[in-house]
Amino acid sequence: PVLRLLEAQLQDQRREHEEEMEALRNQVDLMQEELEKQQQQFLQTLQLSPEVQVELGLQQEITRLTNENLDLKELLEKLEKNERKLKKQLKIYMKKVQDFEASQTTVPVERRPHERNMQVAVQRKEKDFQGMLEYYKEDEPLLIQNLIT
Repeated sequence: PVLRLLEAQLQDQRREHEEEMEALRNQVDLMQEELEKQQQQFLQTLQLSPEVQVELGLQQEITRLTNENLDLKELLEKLEKNERKLKKQLKIYMKKVQDFEASQTTVPVERRPHERNMQVAVQRKEKDFQGMLEYYKEDEPLLIQNLIT
């Protein structure tokens, strides 16, 4: 019984491994086809006159920049939506703070300025930016690979 169970587990692992290998082979085949396609385009580009090469390069750069602009526009819209949401939340919290301060009439006056100072410190959070991109450190190899290709 134990031996059969182990055999079944081993067969399951072998089947999973074979499926994973097949998926990886397919991925390699697709990448190879893409590489051959890019090499063919490169060879065709080399056969063109220098003027046409420059024009083709400019068209490709325009396409890349257009796509990048669309991505940035989408990101900007998301950030603006998030900003509006955060402003609404801030208004709600400010109202709650005002209501709380109004209900704390018995609290000594010397404590109130300290509480306000704490609130101001919490509202602003500094960020240290380096460059134009924001990404997670673990995504750096993937980002570099995508930049190269």
